[in-house]
Amino acid sequence: MKVSGFTIVRNALKYDYPIVEAITSILPVCDELVVAVGKSEDDTLQLIRSIASDKIKIIETVWDDSLRQGGKVLADETNKAFNACAADSDWCFYIQGDEVIHQQYLKPITEAMLQWKDDKRVEGLLFDYTHFYGSYDFIGDSRAWYTNEIRIVRRDPRISSFKDAQGFRLAGRKLNVKRIPASVYHYGWVKPPEFQQAKQESFHKMWHNDEWVKKNIPQTAKFDYSQIDSLERFEGTHPKVMLERIGNKNWEFAFDPSRKKFGSIKARFLYFIQQKFGWKIGEYKNYTCI
Repeated sequence: MKVSGFTIVRNALKYDYPIVEAITSILPVCDELVVAVGKSEDDTLQLIRSIASDKIKIIETVWDDSLRQGGKVLADETNKAFNACAADSDWCFYIQGDEVIHQQYLKPITEAMLQWKDDKRVEGLLFDYTHFYGSYDFIGDSRAWYTNEIRIVRRDPRISSFKDAQGFRLAGRKLNVKRIPASVYHYGWVKPPEFQQAKQESFHKMWHNDEWVKKNIPQTAKFDYSQIDSLERFEGTHPKVMLERIGNKNWEFAFDPSRKKFGSIKARFLYFIQQKFGWKIGEYKNYTCI
């Protein structure tokens, strides 16, 4: 079995992305790892070059910032990385710059890829998600967070990144997938408040025009983490590759998990159903489970 990893990155240092941790977390199960490094305003390219692995395959790209409607530029860059994966790979493992895989999942991930490798009905593998927020001690538990997403797909030229690169499509339709016992640890909402604020301003420019960003994104030096509806305390362990970053954390975020801040009675009711029965009523699914 041959596995290609792939990812995209730009301005990783400027916006404090854990891209090195993301890449190194999946390297053990990959035969190669394609990194599409967009032209950056910092030393992102050198950062990627500093990863000590002969599996890394760097392609340098220029992001088309005219594709800002709906975040299309992210899918465009993802497709560049995917298309650069070895044509004879069985699977392609996608990881975003703020996602990390815990080492405890590497064995079940490998077993799942082997199990479904020859079953062509299975076009992708579906992961659970653990979304950290504010600090490494809290995770989002409300409907605001997506529950699952595809992160491993077949090396099929008909497959492409969809919309803002959250999921994939095969010739325009949803992929048929198998859910596997593994979770993606998403750290995109854990970074120093000043970096988070800068990221938000830049990030939303991939979806909206400058006027919308100016009107809807607060013009402040630091992101206000307190405006969140619901969190719970994280009781597990973090991936080993994240421990140094976690040890260097230099800001404080305190939160009372018993405090809920829902905007409506409906939102509170839906949260209750989700917590009681594990059912997200009306949740959009970017895939078809088989």
